[in-house]
Amino acid sequence: MSFLQLWTKGYCEPRGEADRIRLILMIASSHIVCFGDSLTAGFQSPTADNPHGIETPYGRFLQELTGPAVRVSVSGICGELTGEMAMRFRSAVLAHQPTHVVILGGTNDLGWNALPADIMRNLLKMYELAAAAGITPVPVTVPSIRVGDDLRSEEGCRWFAAHLDRRHQLNTLILRYAESKRLVAFDLFAATAEPETQQLAARYSNDGLHLTTAGYRLIAERLYQEVFAAAPASGS
Repeated sequence: MSFLQLWTKGYCEPRGEADRIRLILMIASSHIVCFGDSLTAGFQSPTADNPHGIETPYGRFLQELTGPAVRVSVSGICGELTGEMAMRFRSAVLAHQPTHVVILGGTNDLGWNALPADIMRNLLKMYELAAAAGITPVPVTVPSIRVGDDLRSEEGCRWFAAHLDRRHQLNTLILRYAESKRLVAFDLFAATAEPETQQLAARYSNDGLHLTTAGYRLIAERLYQEVFAAAPASGS
């Protein structure tokens, strides 16, 4: 249970007025930046229900869960590669001095056939920059994709298997890094993939690559449950 939960449930009382003020300031100063590409922007392609497309960033749902005491900012750019993310990391994240930064990137790189090790180098740069600035990085794995009928052909199956292998390689690197640094990572791939096919589950797939509202909401709920509701009192 987090310090904030203990306080609101009455399990932990500051010993004096100074402690109470420090606690209030600590909670009020919490700032989470959600950083990444279109999956952070919450992009959804046009559908019959939403012919112009919509954006449902998971940060919006995370803000609802954390409440007004915690500030949640969204910095997601559609189509961005991890190299481009790293270039704007200082201005978009470090300059704002958040307590946490959720980093989700790499799916566009994979689409351009970048090597997992090269993608990881860019992610590593951002993880390390955040840590050096006293900001807790929250690594997130890249989700699967949904190809549907393409799997009926032998060529489609081979393509998907090769693409899936590179996703698994990248996600393994992300999770191993988090474990080595004792960081809490969120495995978005495992949370949204069909166990049988390893494709992005239909209920979470907007267009095969981007997520539905249910998918973006799931990110927020799992981040809140696994990372922020269980965060230590220091908030860092």
